[in-house]
Amino acid sequence: MDLKNKVVVVTGGGNGIGKALCEKFASLGAKVAVVDLECDAAQQVAESCKGLGLVADVGVEADIQSVVRDTEAQLGPIDIFISNAGVSFSDAPGWMAASASNEAWQKSWDVNVMAHVYAARAVIPGMIKRGGGYLVNVASGASLLCQIGDTAYSTTKTAALGFAESLAITHGDDNIKVSVVCPLYVATRMTEGGRGVSGTDRVMTAEDAAKSVLEGLEAGTFLIMPHDDLATYAQRKGADYDRWIMGMRRMRKGLVEQYPNYDYQR
Repeated sequence: MDLKNKVVVVTGGGNGIGKALCEKFASLGAKVAVVDLECDAAQQVAESCKGLGLVADVGVEADIQSVVRDTEAQLGPIDIFISNAGVSFSDAPGWMAASASNEAWQKSWDVNVMAHVYAARAVIPGMIKRGGGYLVNVASGASLLCQIGDTAYSTTKTAALGFAESLAITHGDDNIKVSVVCPLYVATRMTEGGRGVSGTDRVMTAEDAAKSVLEGLEAGTFLIMPHDDLATYAQRKGADYDRWIMGMRRMRKGLVEQYPNYDYQR
């Protein structure tokens, strides 16, 4: 994939995987728009990448529309839009599946799902007119499995995968490429002090995750799984759902016993 002078937007670009993606794209000659809720983080990464720093709440459609307008006005038509920003809360108090507040559920829905919808709505018409483009939606290994201790996260990340599937099916003939990224456990601010989806999977650096994403884009892969183990876990789940549920229940029991006062939020 020739990225020289390609215009790339990365949301959640101020930290973690987003930051690593911005740096990787910039090193390959792309013109990068770094989008983040935190102004200082966006500007710092943009400066290091010689790109454009933009502040936005991706859960607000007007902010996404502004990002697209500002990027295209200053860098040119968008070739690749990476919806990477995400939020995670917890099932606290008491590890109850429906205990998170309505506000937490709404924020999870707005950022983990609707931000992808808003981005697609904003860029697809222009991409079609220009002959194509690429949408990359960062979901999670929880999209295929389950994040014990955060029901809202698991639910919305699963929805994000479903939306990416619909994008790929609907707009493939428009030459709109779509990839959805499903990492298990990456060392970012969101996972500080937490555990992987399986509770034991290896921790990957944000830089290695970004490298995996670039390799997936080069190959045109729809489902990008930075962790090789994820495919095995998903196959086992699909082969025997009841057995998988029982295994996850045992894992949850162990985690509850180990972390009775768990109240993680990012």
